[in-house]
Amino acid sequence: MRKLIAFDDDTFDKLKQLARDRMATFQELADEAFADLLKKHGIPIDLKDALRKSARLAAEPARNPARKSTKKPAENGAPPRRSREAKT
Repeated sequence: MRKLIAFDDDTFDKLKQLARDRMATFQELADEAFADLLKKHGIPIDLKDALRKSARLAAEPARNPARKSTKKPAENGAPPRRSREAKT
């Protein structure tokens, strides 16, 4: 699938130079950049990544049971009162 992306001239020149320096194509740079962006936001790139993430999420509740709050509510149903620090 082809999509059009616009760059300013300076950015495009720098990207072309980076591709030359790395002996890569512009497409390879774009693929790497978008894969990194998806990974940063936790979005699986391919089926293998999706399965890995799904397995991790399924195993997590078993390892980390939900913690119960140790705070006791006030007897009258009101929220607990905060103590005031003495002013000097």
